[in-house]
Amino acid sequence: MKSKRIWLIVLSLVVAFVVLCFSVVSFTASRPVVINQTAVPPLPPLDWEKAARGEILYQQHCAQCHGVDLKGSPTWKKPLADGSYPPPPHDSSGHTWHHSGKQLLDIIADGGDPAYNSKMPAFKDKLTMDEMIAILEFFKSKWGREEREFQWWISVRPE
Repeated sequence: MKSKRIWLIVLSLVVAFVVLCFSVVSFTASRPVVINQTAVPPLPPLDWEKAARGEILYQQHCAQCHGVDLKGSPTWKKPLADGSYPPPPHDSSGHTWHHSGKQLLDIIADGGDPAYNSKMPAFKDKLTMDEMIAILEFFKSKWGREEREFQWWISVRPE
């Protein structure tokens, strides 16, 4: 009889723990993401088909400079003798995710910023906007959730 009570108590505690866990998960999952005191619309899911197309395009047009694994140059933060910077990484270790989608598409289309003596060429005559968007989706597929959320916030925040 005593062992039955112990098992009932243990079972009750396990059930209470499971209910508590589900409550915490459902509460945190339903809360909106807030960055810098601004609520951000929910992060859209990745378009895996577009990301796969973007990976192929990236390998054809970008990997020569930025590396097949998106790692860029290991010295990307140090200026070269001419004042330009080596190609940065486009994975979570770089700064790509610090920029809005519009700004990233502008860089792909128009090339790197002349103010930084960038050597990145323009791709607007080689890639369509849909292809550039696919490359950006490929980048996003390699970022962590926090980087994707921050980049989404940068992209949708009011100016």
